[in-house]
Amino acid sequence: MNGKRTVLVVDDDPQLVKLVRVNLEAENYRVITAMNGETAMEQFHAETPDLVLLDIMLPGTTGYELCQRIREFSSVPIIMLTAKVEDVDKIKGLKLGADDYLTKPFNVQELLARIEAVLRRSDTSGEPQPPPVFTCEKLSVDFVRHRVLNDGQEISLTATEYKLLVQLAGNAGRVMLHRELLTRVWGSEYQDELDYLRAYVRHLRAKIEPDPHHPRYILSKPGIGYLFSCPE
Repeated sequence: MNGKRTVLVVDDDPQLVKLVRVNLEAENYRVITAMNGETAMEQFHAETPDLVLLDIMLPGTTGYELCQRIREFSSVPIIMLTAKVEDVDKIKGLKLGADDYLTKPFNVQELLARIEAVLRRSDTSGEPQPPPVFTCEKLSVDFVRHRVLNDGQEISLTATEYKLLVQLAGNAGRVMLHRELLTRVWGSEYQDELDYLRAYVRHLRAKIEPDPHHPRYILSKPGIGYLFSCPE
């Protein structure tokens, strides 16, 4: 593998972290570590790793929650590490955006093979990543800190309103289909619940639009979906 890739290892087991670090560094990877979700996000923001090894069972924020937060602003490859063997746990991680999973205890050679395979599939090294902060006129969305500001004032959004804004702002300039938004924000079982989407778009417009009755940012495309437009 050309160049030195950075791997963020998030696990609260010091012995496992040491084992992974020694073996990855022997394969010319650069390794950074975190033992909890808060430190992991700080490290991610500061170091922009090429891949994340993420344990599910973390103190405080779970690996599932951390995976979901990362996916709100980055497509970096994520491999979940789990001591659980139930298929439902693996499926949950994959649904939240993980690229692969490995069950503990694992063979180091298998770990290395999984890392190489995921990096080959994703190969995000040459692709631009979305900026951690999206700005449109006086509106600002900080994907890392989960903050939304309008003219310098923080806006209080519910978790669902924020998830909807992240999808729209993160895909600014592209029409997002009704089903696409419903699936990403609420889940595949809600893909036909158009009333949910319309209601939350109204709520979101009421909080971020200068005039909610004449939207400037969140534009409707009747029968198709919604577009986040940033006026020039």
